[in-house]
Amino acid sequence: MVSGLVNDNFSTCPDRRETGSLKWQRYSGGDVLPMWVADMDFSSPPEVVEALERRARHGVFGYTIPTKSVAEAAREYLHDHHGVTVTDEQILWFPGLVPALNVACRAFVESGGEVLTCTPVYPPFLSAPEFASVGIRTVPLVENGGVWDMDFEALEKAVTPRTRLFVLCNPHNPVGRVFPEATLARLAEFCRRHNLVFLSDEIHCDLVLDDVKHTSGLRFAGENGLRMLALFAPSKTFNLAGLACAFLVIPDAATRHRFHQAARGLITEVNAFGYVACEAALRQGWPWRDRLLDVLRSNRDLWEKFAATSLPGIRTWHVEATYLAWMDARPLHLPNPAKFFESHGVGLSDGVPFGAPQGFLRLNFGCPPAQLEQALQRMAQALKSAGT
Repeated sequence: MVSGLVNDNFSTCPDRRETGSLKWQRYSGGDVLPMWVADMDFSSPPEVVEALERRARHGVFGYTIPTKSVAEAAREYLHDHHGVTVTDEQILWFPGLVPALNVACRAFVESGGEVLTCTPVYPPFLSAPEFASVGIRTVPLVENGGVWDMDFEALEKAVTPRTRLFVLCNPHNPVGRVFPEATLARLAEFCRRHNLVFLSDEIHCDLVLDDVKHTSGLRFAGENGLRMLALFAPSKTFNLAGLACAFLVIPDAATRHRFHQAARGLITEVNAFGYVACEAALRQGWPWRDRLLDVLRSNRDLWEKFAATSLPGIRTWHVEATYLAWMDARPLHLPNPAKFFESHGVGLSDGVPFGAPQGFLRLNFGCPPAQLEQALQRMAQALKSAGT
C-alpha cells in the first residue's frame, strides 16, 4: 500500500522544510519561495514510492549492482521512447550527470587540451573542465527569430587542435530549446570532422512540452567513427534527483573503456534505492509523466502570459521543454536582479554561473500552480515597488 503522504494531484506539495532539501534549506527561516535549483515540488510517482517501500522492507542495504531487470528497463526505454537500440554492455550506471561530466573531462581531455560548449549552459558544464585542470572554450547560442540556436560559424572559429570534447545539453538547460534533428546532424558532422568526442546530456528529454521531437545524439553514434556518449536519468522527469541514479550510453568499446578507466577509484556504486526507483519509473511512471506534462504546460503558459503582461522590462523566450524559464532582466538596470527578487520573496537562479552576463535569471516552474502564481505576484509587486 502506498503511503498516504503520496500526492498525485499536482496541486499541493508536501512540506519539504526540515527534510534536508537543498532547494528549500537555502531560505530556511525566511519568507522566500525557492524557484531556483532544478528539482520539482511534486511527489514522485506513487508506483515509485511503492517500489521503494517494498525494497526498504527487505532490510538489507549492502553494495548493489544493476540487476538484469533494471538493465532491461533501460534498454526498452531507449528503444520505445527514443528509437535507439543498445546492449547491456554499452550502458554504464552512474550516480549522476555531474560526476559523469567530470569523468569525461578527465577521460578524453589531456593536459593542455580543451572542452568546447555553448553558453548559457548548466553550470557544471563550465566547472568540470576547471576541476580537471583543462581548458574550456565557449560559444554563445544565438537567436534566430526569437529562437535559440547554434552558431556554427562561431563554433568553427572556436575549435582548435587542442579541442578534444564537445558537450551539449539537449533539451537545453536553461533556454528550454529542443534542438532539431538537422542541428544534431550538423553537430555530429562537426565533431567527426574535428575528431571530437561528442557528449550529449539528455536528462530532460522526456519533458518536451511542445509538438516537437527530441532527437538523441545516439542516432549518429558510430557514423564515420563518431565517438558518442549520451547521458540519461529518471531524475528530472520523475523528480528522483536525490536518489543519484543515472546511466550513460557509450556505443564504442574503446571510448567506453577509456571512460571506465578514468572513473576507477573515484565513483561509487549507485545505491540500492536508485536502481529500484529507476526501474519502477521507466516501467510504470509514464501515465504519471503524462499528467505532469499537462501541469507543466499550463504553468509554462501562465508564466509566459504573466511575464508578457505584468513583468515590464523582463524579456523571455518560449519554453519548448524542461520546467525552466530563462529571462533577461538587464533592461531593469538593477545592480543584481537575483538579489533584488530574493529580497522580495522569490529565489531565482542567477544567470552568471550559466556563463551569461549579469542580469539573466532562471525560474523553475515545476511546482503546484498556486505556488507559481504566488511567486509571479511577488515578482510583479517587486517591480512596482521599484518603480519599473
